[in-house]
Amino acid sequence: MCDTLVATPSATADGVMLLAKNSDRDPNEAQALTYVPHRRHAPGSTVRCTYIEVPQVAETYEVVLSRPYWLWGAEMGANEYGVAIGNEAVWTREPLEKGPGLIGMDLLRLGLERASTSRQALDVITALIAIHGQGGNCSARGESYYHNSFIIADPKEAWVLETAGRYWVAERVQEGSVRTISNLLTIGEHWDLASPGLAEHAVAQGWHRAGEPFHFARCYADPSVSIEGGQRRHECSTGFLQAAQGQATVQTMMAALRHHGSEPDWYPGEGMSGDTLCMHACRGAQRGGQSTGSLVARLAPDLPAYWLTGTSGPCTGLFKPVYLGGAGLPDLGPEPDSRYDPATLWWAHERLQRAIAGDYRARLGAYRDERDELEAAFLAEAGVVEARCRSLSGEARAQELRALSASCFGRAQEATARWLERVERMSRSGSTGLFSPAWDECNREVGMA
Repeated sequence: MCDTLVATPSATADGVMLLAKNSDRDPNEAQALTYVPHRRHAPGSTVRCTYIEVPQVAETYEVVLSRPYWLWGAEMGANEYGVAIGNEAVWTREPLEKGPGLIGMDLLRLGLERASTSRQALDVITALIAIHGQGGNCSARGESYYHNSFIIADPKEAWVLETAGRYWVAERVQEGSVRTISNLLTIGEHWDLASPGLAEHAVAQGWHRAGEPFHFARCYADPSVSIEGGQRRHECSTGFLQAAQGQATVQTMMAALRHHGSEPDWYPGEGMSGDTLCMHACRGAQRGGQSTGSLVARLAPDLPAYWLTGTSGPCTGLFKPVYLGGAGLPDLGPEPDSRYDPATLWWAHERLQRAIAGDYRARLGAYRDERDELEAAFLAEAGVVEARCRSLSGEARAQELRALSASCFGRAQEATARWLERVERMSRSGSTGLFSPAWDECNREVGMA
């Protein structure tokens, strides 16, 4: 269960394209922030993705990813040219290729590494699908197979790409509008690009009657898979952005990713079907996934900024700025894996996230205002530094941006430790229902006391 949102330049307050994404996965599936520099490759090289090797290209671009620890690819990321992508799982009538192949997260990373525009990234992904298809297990804990949809954006334009096996359609997002995707097909009778033989294949399979209007989602969506939760989240995210149309900001996108519907009175025991954008897991109920990483990309043509949590629970954590063009990530310590390690950014915050789950309203309330003030300070500082860096280039610019990122990540980690100490001193104000046994199980799996 995931959501990706985009607001085109005329739909934002300052005329800059914005993309936002929550990655919802198993609550113990830590995400690593990963920086990959610009590289050149020898002729005949290959690249090992999650399951298979594919031919490498001569040059790959600088990227930053929020990546499930065990995957080569990622559910969200961006590159040095201001191309940003988020993907969603979708289920279609096309057979699932369960043998080794490219999964959606691999396709996303390959698109970012090989494209300098959103349209080029779309072409990269669809060409790879035509050759390799989509195949492989997408879960670290069990088995999960699916096809993928994507929002692909750059400073000038954005695309929605929806796939069904090796078939696909793409819709260019109209300037001045907003667009969101969740775990369902959303493209109907109108699109701009499509794979060859799309409608003919649907006719051959008996999903469409020749001569009638062709509707991609109606023909290709798997009728045996419930899309109710995805539909509600899609409506929620679309309504949220439409309410801010023409005035959307980075803060708007952050608020969307933290959206619980009835906040501040919402708590994780409500909405067990998983129809909020900020997802909180409760195994044993209908909601097994959690928002394990978040991104807001501000795609300014001259200086894109990528606001990443690097942690689960956007409502319990902080967005910090990352820049490319040589700046990259600050030193974040070791990458997280499948075991609890408080030395890592992700697991250090996870202790706070899980302490809050036990008494969400009271414990988040103990530091929510402080969180908002610190994040506002990061945003204000970023505005000042970005303005100064527009007159700089090369290593001088990279040093300024790198220092800002390091400062924000450092202060966020200090705040997390302070808030954890405060929260762990608090007594519980009420019953946790299903949450205590669910989280006890999660904690035992990773060795967290």
